[in-house]
Amino acid sequence: MRSRILSWAAVLTGTLTFVGGGAIAAPHAWTDPVVQADATDFYIPPAPLPGGAPGNILRAEPTQVALSAPGQPGVIPARATRLMYLSTDAQDAMTAVVGTYLDPIVPWTGPGERPLIAYAGGTKGQGDQCAPSKLLSQIVQFEPPADVIFEYDLVAIFTLLARGMAVMVTDYHGLGTPAMHDYLNRKAQAHSVLDSARAVLQLPGNGLAPNAPVILYGYSQGGMASGGAAELHPSYAPDLNVRGAYVGGPVVDDQYFIGYNDGRADIAPTYAWILNGMVANYPSVGPVLDAELNDTGKAILNESAGKCAVPMGMAQQYQHTSQWTASGLPLAAVIDQSPTLKAVFDEQRLGGLTPDMPVLISSAQNDEGAPFAPIHGVASSWCSRGVPVQLDSNAEIPSMSGLVGTHVMAFFPALAASQQWVTDRLAGAPAPSNCGGLP
Repeated sequence: MRSRILSWAAVLTGTLTFVGGGAIAAPHAWTDPVVQADATDFYIPPAPLPGGAPGNILRAEPTQVALSAPGQPGVIPARATRLMYLSTDAQDAMTAVVGTYLDPIVPWTGPGERPLIAYAGGTKGQGDQCAPSKLLSQIVQFEPPADVIFEYDLVAIFTLLARGMAVMVTDYHGLGTPAMHDYLNRKAQAHSVLDSARAVLQLPGNGLAPNAPVILYGYSQGGMASGGAAELHPSYAPDLNVRGAYVGGPVVDDQYFIGYNDGRADIAPTYAWILNGMVANYPSVGPVLDAELNDTGKAILNESAGKCAVPMGMAQQYQHTSQWTASGLPLAAVIDQSPTLKAVFDEQRLGGLTPDMPVLISSAQNDEGAPFAPIHGVASSWCSRGVPVQLDSNAEIPSMSGLVGTHVMAFFPALAASQQWVTDRLAGAPAPSNCGGLP
């Protein structure tokens, strides 16, 4: 029973935390934790990167999806190809990202050409072993003594494939590859998602039409990524035939997210992942955080950078961010008082740009992780710009925290509703909108 609960609770929570053994590392100097892999590894980009446009494929190879036997489709009804493709990071510099293309073996029975789902996954962590393309081949990643992550996105991916939709799952920038994964970075995530679709459309034998309809799709971290991709599509990837965006349970404001959840042990590692990504992306951030964080805070960032889930780690032990800072102020207050940090955090907020496609946003009003208030604000902002937005707010799920929380439970009704919404967009049905009376 416990294993079943853990498996389902992991679905799209963003983190799976096991309580177990393992020594707590003592605070130590803050250093760059990124470890270079062997040069022959698929995940090591060529150096220097070749010229070309975002979405260009650098390398590709067949790969095996978990639960399938060699040469057989098995449980997952698709043929899998692992790709490394060009994308751009938060500073618009060229980078390399890995993802997995799943070409369904069942026919597409809907209207028009087979669609491509540009799938943005939920939180896996910041260690290279957490990359979705690695988890798809093994489902569970375990590192002693008890660091465990499930490939919980298989639930949604399977149902999309079963409908005959092709699915491209990006790893995001820095997962698997040597760069630091910039967790909850608006631009880098959006670029990875949009360029993943571009890469698939360049893959020979992809089973898709050259101008195949594309749907942006994600929940939790993936909700933020699909929302960011929807906002940047008109300027960054207008060549893609994007027909709609599903933005499920999104984090839409990093600073609000940290302040809202401060003190929750299960969420605490995510603050470190956010800060690690900002240090890697914005040169001005490192010196500021070096002055603002105490030795404990610096050690937490170090430890968290290599983890998928952190059992009994420092972030959980020091779950209040006031314990991380030299001033004793919580991180949200430190951000407010630093113009440098405030500017970088403001850059991550959704709602300032205009998607050019219909959007479905789903959120539980009692979501304990990805709070509803700023999500409602994003919906209002997009509505004010003329975007057809349907905000589905689930008020029936009570406020629950812990391993099986509201954020997890809200995923299941949203899954069925979102896929029907996708099917309707592909059929050309008028996009529903409740902009005139948002819940």
